[in-house]
Amino acid sequence: MSFLDGFYSRDDKDKDADKKQETKVSSGGPALSDDERRDLNQKIVEVLREIYDPEIPVNIYEMGLIYDVVISDTADVAVIMTLTTPHCPVAESMPGEVELKVRDVEGVGNVTVELVWDPPWDMSMMSEAARLEMGFM
Repeated sequence: MSFLDGFYSRDDKDKDADKKQETKVSSGGPALSDDERRDLNQKIVEVLREIYDPEIPVNIYEMGLIYDVVISDTADVAVIMTLTTPHCPVAESMPGEVELKVRDVEGVGNVTVELVWDPPWDMSMMSEAARLEMGFM
């Protein structure tokens, strides 16, 4: 089953299971310090910069597709992202790839990826480096 198939066809039992998974505490240890959270965020961003849309020669972070990376006190991570369009050919695979790569970062607890369409992505969200790479500068 693809990411979006599961997203659109969930029943209440699936939602209850997801809610239980989200409330799971990953470490039970002390809360992350500001330095630990900053270091973990940096590692996650490095991993996100390794993920490319196969049709665009720029990574998803520089493209502006990652709206936020939220790290809880227990090192659980929520990634809020979008795609260039809802009809993007990688709409089914990209969120799953992001989840797997972030989960592999040392020190990360549970990972959730939320695919959002508001605000809609546009080229102004690209970093200067991405615009330069794409020839828009």
